[in-house]
Amino acid sequence: MTAHDIVAELDRLYTGAVARLQAALNLYLTEGTPPSAETRRDGSFAYPEIRLRFGGGESRPAPLRSFGRLVTAGEYRISVTKPALFADYLVEQLTLLIEDYDVTVEAVPGATEIPFPYVLDAGHALSLDEVSAAELARHFPATELAHIGDEIADGLWASIDGTRPLALFDGLRTDFSLARLRHYTGTSPEHVQRYVLFTNYHRYVDEFVRWGAAQVGSGDSRFTALAGPGGVLFQPGDDPAILDDTAWRRLQMPAYHLVAPDRSGITLVNIGVGPSNAKTITDHLAVTRPDAWMMIGHCGGLRPSQRIGDYVLAHAYLRDDHVLDDMLPPEIPVPAIAEVQQALARAAETVSGQSGEELKRRLRTGTIVTTDDRNWELRYSRSALRFSLSRAVGIDMESATIAAQGFRFRVPYGTLLCVSDKPLHGELKLPGQANRFYERAISEHMRIGIETCEELRREGQKLHSRKLRAFNEPPFR
Repeated sequence: MTAHDIVAELDRLYTGAVARLQAALNLYLTEGTPPSAETRRDGSFAYPEIRLRFGGGESRPAPLRSFGRLVTAGEYRISVTKPALFADYLVEQLTLLIEDYDVTVEAVPGATEIPFPYVLDAGHALSLDEVSAAELARHFPATELAHIGDEIADGLWASIDGTRPLALFDGLRTDFSLARLRHYTGTSPEHVQRYVLFTNYHRYVDEFVRWGAAQVGSGDSRFTALAGPGGVLFQPGDDPAILDDTAWRRLQMPAYHLVAPDRSGITLVNIGVGPSNAKTITDHLAVTRPDAWMMIGHCGGLRPSQRIGDYVLAHAYLRDDHVLDDMLPPEIPVPAIAEVQQALARAAETVSGQSGEELKRRLRTGTIVTTDDRNWELRYSRSALRFSLSRAVGIDMESATIAAQGFRFRVPYGTLLCVSDKPLHGELKLPGQANRFYERAISEHMRIGIETCEELRREGQKLHSRKLRAFNEPPFR
């Protein structure tokens, strides 16, 4: 079977299981008839699985890429949800393994049942007004948190029947995050693109929407639509007024997606302020397997030579956010990803029109401190010493968390921040000054982020660094 055949069979198995589960739910809601124990035992509601067997031989020399590699002989497997949504990714990963190794691969019914809430989220119109979720959980597969986790990504998985995981996320973990993405961003996971920008100010969203709408309306643009919260979908010929919808104001982390047919477009998420938000959204975006994510936001400048409006390109992070300390201890280094660093620097040069010494006066590389204390200034003596020891040049509340999550989930990451105030040097962000800064800086900064995504898209597979691969690594990217 080719990779395309395998994914087609996965989709057939998945849609069949979903249809049977939806039909059983409908029967219970209309007639009160629960599914039989035999139906549950025979896997009628189960996710499909990919099973791969590797005998240990290679048909070609070991590939140079950082993923799509097999080292240990044996059986690999992973449950899969929504194969049609992930078809391009699955075909790519399977094709690499089939072409470079002596493997057998098949799509088969799995043992893990699809929880009924994920079938409802898939768009099945069932009225639950007369029945509680607890009652449905007595008769139908439900979300069991004990079975959902990041053990594979964190290297804590235990082999079952001698098999190894094929990918970082199984069907349960993926469905859990796809539902959360819809909840937090107000948009469909189907619109999430392969290049993701994060920001911590809604004015960046306004600039992205303005620029994106102009691109969609342009005849030579590769972007086909701009998707936003509340089901907004702006396409060529549409009235831009539909983008003025205020649905995003009701959402914790609204997103806009500049859509390309092959998902090589750009997603922008306004994560707001704080490392907890940064962890939350990256936990869930990771299952979409983006090619890269980057922080494009504001920071406090920590050096006397910096000016408001200057850029900081992070090449290291002081992780004072603490939200990942149990999963990725702070003594574990989070390295810069060279391809992302270079793309950010090239994009800054392209968009600003500056280069050499002229650009160096505006763009500084260095360590970014990410703190979980918005009022760190009130502990000035302690903070100033720590920042000086770290040689930090900027401080924010999100960037190190996003970088650490990229390291943890094997997603290339980067950070380009803009200095909005200098709290250690008496230049505080006052209302009038802030407005002038925003008007001047946001458009250029946003365009640098967009141009960086385009640079990385042109890089292709070279983007995915071996720095992100662990010793005991699943083959899929």
